[in-house]
Amino acid sequence: DDVFYLLMPDRFANADTTNDNPTRSPGMLDRTKGRYYHGGDIAGIRQRLGYLRELGITALWLNPLYDNVDHLNERETYDNQAITDYHGYGAVDFYGVEEHLGTLDEVRSMVDEAQAMGIKVVFDMVANHSGPYHPWVKNPPTPTWYNGSEAQHLSNTWQTWTLADPYATPVTQRATLEGWFGGFLPDLNQNDPEVARYIIQNTLWWVGVTGIDGIRQDTWPYVPRHFWRDWMAAIKREHPTLRVVGEVYDGDPALVAFFQGGRAQYDGIDTRVDALFDFPLFYSARRAFAEGGQLREVAMALARDHLYPDPSNLITFIGLHDVARFMNERGATADGLRLAFTFLLTGRGIPLVYYGDEIAMAGGNDPDNRRDFPGGWASDARNAFTESGRTQEQQATWSHVQRLTKLRAERADLRRAPIENLLVGEQQWVFRRGRTLVVLNNDTTTVTIALPEDQWPMGVTPTDALGACSAPARRAGELVVTVPARTGCVF
Repeated sequence: DDVFYLLMPDRFANADTTNDNPTRSPGMLDRTKGRYYHGGDIAGIRQRLGYLRELGITALWLNPLYDNVDHLNERETYDNQAITDYHGYGAVDFYGVEEHLGTLDEVRSMVDEAQAMGIKVVFDMVANHSGPYHPWVKNPPTPTWYNGSEAQHLSNTWQTWTLADPYATPVTQRATLEGWFGGFLPDLNQNDPEVARYIIQNTLWWVGVTGIDGIRQDTWPYVPRHFWRDWMAAIKREHPTLRVVGEVYDGDPALVAFFQGGRAQYDGIDTRVDALFDFPLFYSARRAFAEGGQLREVAMALARDHLYPDPSNLITFIGLHDVARFMNERGATADGLRLAFTFLLTGRGIPLVYYGDEIAMAGGNDPDNRRDFPGGWASDARNAFTESGRTQEQQATWSHVQRLTKLRAERADLRRAPIENLLVGEQQWVFRRGRTLVVLNNDTTTVTIALPEDQWPMGVTPTDALGACSAPARRAGELVVTVPARTGCVF
């Protein structure tokens, strides 16, 4: 029933300038450099919760808040910029809040305030690895705390398919399960019982002291499945209503289905994870709506839903922090983005909006896809948190998303009714969910679509809730609707 919003705390809004250059880690702030801190913080998120509620967001996912590297290491650079781990995925203290973002008290207040507004809060957690500068790297608590050591370790080969292969051996899976992510993020060894206990206790501590509603768990496949089973069991025992979303970054629906909770796999393990990200649907949606590929491919992606124990528990999205932005794709237009949002917020699954996509922000690969939200800093020329600060194109996209989130909240059909395909063409798609009919035209020209009258919701005069299409005309037992180019209608 929720609509997710993913934001990167360092890039969303800066409301507390006193933590921009903290004494413990000075010299790491520079908004002109993509891999330095930019100053966004927890105070900024608290300040903008009203904006999220106005947009229709009901669940907020934050990238990790862990304390990260607290010094600049000029020996290690990326694109000629020193690594600062502003993104939160390089923890040096799993019990600390990054000082550039704020304090634990501020985090707790943010969660309380969001929940009071009807917004759930989901924290990003990382059980697969620590940061490369964690004190453990030089002095591990046990000899087997990590898989390998700083001096000698495997690099992750990212061959996720081997983990779902019933013919694989521990040898063929070893680099995927034990390799250091990216070759430099130290891989925690969950087969060490002390490591497993530490991670479980740390997870329960964060939930207990903050009162969050959910967890997004990073790099799900690269951790032994027996650990996830035990980790999920510990969470559900203490917090039965808390929900977990796992990241399986792969475009193969059979592989994603393998990791979905709800059934034991060939290894006899059901991890019981509540939800996963729908990367297979993401790839087809980006090809169709951003690149102008065939809309039929998106419908074909949903035709693989029989592989999943429960496809409605997949997080659907058209952008997030690990990929270039929608508007960066060759051929992408604001019309295509709005059509993509029409599909995202009327289709099956749990939709996610990546911060800034609601105003059609541009951005290439990391770190360009993590630009600052305009208006989050007092010195910004425009404040896109307000209607008066948005361009005409930005406001058109923002209003479209808001209209869709409101419609989705009002109509249970768009959240829970099964999809029935009535027409699937190369660039046109008509599907029904209960008494709601969705008509999508991905073509660059206006089209006329005719459907037998008995396929429309009966007993009503169909009207387009989005205002893009006129009421259908009746013609010899058919209802005929004209749909403008790159447009969707919801009757």
